[in-house]
Amino acid sequence: MKKILYLASVLALFSCSTLQKKQAQTFSWEGANMYFLLTDRFANGDTTNDVNFNRTEKAAVLRGFEGGDLRGIIQKIDDNYFTDLGVNAIWMTPIVEQIHAATDEGTGKTYGFHGYWAKDWTALDPNFGTKADLKELVEKAHAKGIRIVLDAVINHTGPVTQADPVFPASWVRTSPTCTYNNYQSTTACTLVANLPDILTESDAPADLPPMLVEKWKKEGRYDAEIQSLNEFFARTGYPKAPKYYIMKWLADYVEQFGIDGYRVDTVKHTNEDVWKDFHKVCQEAFDIYKRKNPSKVLDNQLFFMVGEVYGYGISQKQTYDFGDKKVNYYQNGFKSLINFDFKGDANKSYEELFSNYSKILYGDLNGKTVMNYLTSHDDGSPFDKDRRKTYESATKLLLAPGISQIYYGDETARSLTLEGASGDATLRSNMNWSDVQYNPGTQKLLQHYQKLGRFRANHPAIGAGVHQMMSSAPYWFSRTYGEDKVVVGLGQHSGIKEVTVNGVFSNGTRLQDAYSGKTTKVTNGKVVIDTEFSVVLLEQL
Repeated sequence: MKKILYLASVLALFSCSTLQKKQAQTFSWEGANMYFLLTDRFANGDTTNDVNFNRTEKAAVLRGFEGGDLRGIIQKIDDNYFTDLGVNAIWMTPIVEQIHAATDEGTGKTYGFHGYWAKDWTALDPNFGTKADLKELVEKAHAKGIRIVLDAVINHTGPVTQADPVFPASWVRTSPTCTYNNYQSTTACTLVANLPDILTESDAPADLPPMLVEKWKKEGRYDAEIQSLNEFFARTGYPKAPKYYIMKWLADYVEQFGIDGYRVDTVKHTNEDVWKDFHKVCQEAFDIYKRKNPSKVLDNQLFFMVGEVYGYGISQKQTYDFGDKKVNYYQNGFKSLINFDFKGDANKSYEELFSNYSKILYGDLNGKTVMNYLTSHDDGSPFDKDRRKTYESATKLLLAPGISQIYYGDETARSLTLEGASGDATLRSNMNWSDVQYNPGTQKLLQHYQKLGRFRANHPAIGAGVHQMMSSAPYWFSRTYGEDKVVVGLGQHSGIKEVTVNGVFSNGTRLQDAYSGKTTKVTNGKVVIDTEFSVVLLEQL
């Protein structure tokens, strides 16, 4: 019995290792399967860091720190939660040190649990963990073929509170508030009241904020920070303007830990040239990391940046229109933009959705991509807010051309409507791990996500390949990306299914249905397979 258990465990490890290697070898940003999580809400792996900086004031519902941290994410990496989902990139909300006090923006007392209210870009917030935790997280993720994407905020600091003084006037503006009528009233203004706006349009040198100088001296790292800054500005030749300080601080996480990319917040609220410079700085840091750590290099991918240009959709191709000015962010550092169209496009048929996206991505957006999502942390009108179309959501998201962004809890039908929570807080509840453990319905949905996710991760053709419909009724299509070819059937009846695969797979080719696990062979240009499922995912063995 012991021998049988031992052999089973060895086979399981071999299977997992093989899957991880295959994912690493076939990775393409254009077809990535990215998992987006709120660091504070995903998993609490270290309860000793739950309260810091005297953050004990009672917050509104789901507007305080809940305990999630880097250690919790590490534990789920160790447990192969992401690998089993076919996730090959994790995007987490900002982890830099946040403002210490709470503030009320009209929805109740709120702390910076979400990470978008920076106080010190050079430090991690202890609620999230330590730099040693981050190092371990990145190394363990990379060992499993998973890229790490952090979240960059250069547009603004955190709100001003009694414990968090405003940055100097040489760094920020505190008025006017944006009206979003044109380019100027979107970029040279504060997003909302009491959210100081970094003067990102300025190249004027500025001294370090006194509060940071005082803080660093108290922490005993002032001299090291100054030396590092001086080396950066001497090497790059950039003026000591606020935006370049922040770029340097964010790029340090790339150089020190090998971060693979940044999701960039509030992109359209700064001049676009900021992002071209930011990518250049991050790419240089990425190159330095690779030179210093040759044994840890995953591949020759460039540093990745995906931008949040709020309201941009794939239908706009390469330009975003402010009304009085059009901007091409793809020419300013970005490989990808978040696709706000997808949640609406998901109401279309599979073929209309897939064929249109493939046409655009191989036409106006050739060499670039978009990141599709159905739910997110700040979109109050998701595709399926009541979680009534969970299987359809998974199928459309994970089989659509472009990058797929799973928002934590999509795969477990985490509720997006919580009593007592106002505004975007209702979208940011704690991950429903108990449902994963005890709810059969949750487990069944998770398995659906896992099958589709692993198929996507193993086949860049799904997200990055050319789409071709093979049959409309029943619905079959192929995707091709170089040598990688797959055939997919959706809405199929239970039982025997038949499809002609001429031009994709040759006679005699052995195939596996990654959804059912059954195998078959191409005979006379056709594939016949008998499964109970409505989904068929054919791949070459």
